[in-house]
Amino acid sequence: MSNYRIKIQYDGSRYRGWQRQQGEKNTIQGRIEQVLSKQMGFPVTIDGAGRTDAGVHAKEQVANFRLNTEKTTQQLQDVLNEYLPEDIRILKVEEAGERFHSRLNATGKVYEYCLCKKGGFDVFGRKYMWQMDKELDVVQMRQAVEKLVGEHDFKGFCTKASRKKSTVRNLYDITITEDEIRIYLTFYGSGFLYNMVRILTGTLVEIGMGERTVESIDEVFTKKEILTLPNLLSSVPLLLAILFLGTFERYGTVQYRPLLVLLVIAAAATGILGGRVS
Repeated sequence: MSNYRIKIQYDGSRYRGWQRQQGEKNTIQGRIEQVLSKQMGFPVTIDGAGRTDAGVHAKEQVANFRLNTEKTTQQLQDVLNEYLPEDIRILKVEEAGERFHSRLNATGKVYEYCLCKKGGFDVFGRKYMWQMDKELDVVQMRQAVEKLVGEHDFKGFCTKASRKKSTVRNLYDITITEDEIRIYLTFYGSGFLYNMVRILTGTLVEIGMGERTVESIDEVFTKKEILTLPNLLSSVPLLLAILFLGTFERYGTVQYRPLLVLLVIAAAATGILGGRVS
């Protein structure tokens, strides 16, 4: 069985991201697997170097799959491009080493955001740029970059942070380049957390607009999730329930109603916020 490495380019505008999802057929990985499986006559699974979110595009996503076939790499590329939609293209198919894995062997990942300066406009590229309604101070943005580059705990710059997996990442570099109407933010790193690049981009834009200070970066990195009532309560939900019920049974009178209300609010806050307040 041969191991094949492919390079993929796609416009993610109408897809629900890269990763195959149960009950959701409209993903990049899902579409490629559907075509491969149908053409080969048996299920084929591919592994990507990284997962892109809904609406995110890729110039050279790398993936690999294992297959027993007499088709050449060129024939595999041709059949994939023939049956894939036109917004997903296979740029290259080549045989890889037996132990190659696109995700495990990835040495780095690159993400780029394109901003359109205030007053600038590109009719043909409008769907792939974030239109600015204020002038950006690029000098301030570059100062903020200096604080972001390096190995940090980026928990404050992501959503759905896992309590079990590390949120420490190594951000190799962020470059900010510009032309007459565009500003490009390019992120180079070992890997990125869920929505991390989007949040970093938004943070840099806010700094460029003067809505956030460069020093606020330090505050996010040093912020702790302790000594807040919901966080303390979330560690003892059973105790909270017992305290609430015990108080109600013993002091179920009007004068203690404020205490009961406070306990209910605390319990609700704990549930809604998942026991975490940032």
